[in-house]
Amino acid sequence: MLNNWLSPLTIDEFAPTKSFTRTQFGRKMIFHWKTIPSLERVQIAIIGLDQPDADAIRKELYKLEFPFRSFRVADLGNIRNKNHSFLIPVIKELLDSNIVPIILGRDIDHSIAHYQSYHLRKYVNLAIVDEKIRLNISKNQNNDDFYLNSLISKKSPALFNLGVLGYQAHFTSPKVISDLSGNSQELVRLGEIRKDITETEPLIRYADLLTFNIAALKSLEAPGQADSSPSGLFSEEACQICRYAGLSDRLTSIGFYGYHHEKDAQQQTAKTIAQLIWYFTEGVKNRKKDYPVSSRGLTEFIVENKNRDHQIHFWKSSKSGRWWLEVPLKGKGKRTEMVPCSYQDYKAACQDEMTSRLLRAFHKLS
Repeated sequence: MLNNWLSPLTIDEFAPTKSFTRTQFGRKMIFHWKTIPSLERVQIAIIGLDQPDADAIRKELYKLEFPFRSFRVADLGNIRNKNHSFLIPVIKELLDSNIVPIILGRDIDHSIAHYQSYHLRKYVNLAIVDEKIRLNISKNQNNDDFYLNSLISKKSPALFNLGVLGYQAHFTSPKVISDLSGNSQELVRLGEIRKDITETEPLIRYADLLTFNIAALKSLEAPGQADSSPSGLFSEEACQICRYAGLSDRLTSIGFYGYHHEKDAQQQTAKTIAQLIWYFTEGVKNRKKDYPVSSRGLTEFIVENKNRDHQIHFWKSSKSGRWWLEVPLKGKGKRTEMVPCSYQDYKAACQDEMTSRLLRAFHKLS
């Protein structure tokens, strides 16, 4: 099936015997040369949407060390046609095989097809890393850059939780921020990430997929983008975010969008994206498989909070030290949902305070 949608890599340029050592990505990966290789026990698969851009990233990724023993990563080449109707079945087939796709795309609007790959699910949680909240609330404007309009309007799957990381207020309409915040969506400014990046982890842990717009990075870190800005994430912060994404048991795909190889004369951006992929891979390799399906391996903490008319139940994983909030579901009897949170959320509740994350969870679900 995948052979119908994907073009193989160019052997002359990427043959692993040419210049890579035995410990580098270029010798450790599984490649799509003439036919799709066996994907048995493959955990991650890389897909390129624009060959020149994806190949520039590959050249830098293959040079990196591969210390992930007993872990299989495949590079399946490039999509034959960038039409959304080609990308959706590729991602869906990989998801159905429990393989985590890494999408390398030039145009941010391919996030729409990435998201639509989850169409068989009733609800989807989406995390976005971007310098802007690309939502158009004006009926007088029509711009493909506002791809969030398409996602939010989708009925299948319905967007349940949206988290935007790294947005900058000077690029974003106050009305957009107000509307999304009022709808209990989670928006994290660049300055908040810089203040305490660990507080982004629960948001990422709650997502089914993450899309990373390279425009979120400082121009010094990533000049190879359409409209670079002097402000943005440092590469170290971006790597940490990608590692959080990899560690999340719930997250099943990631996409890197917005890279323009012709603007990347020194391959600085390609090297940065290669490192983001490396840290995401490290995260997936070290998943703890502690996403709560039962209370096994979890310790319960019950908080009496004067601001709530019932007790608040927190759970902590003995495997990873991560925290969850148990939220009763509205109209579902005794059913509850476990929502990722942080130790800081628990501490605040113990002091009769409710963080914005806790308030959002109760407002959406209870």
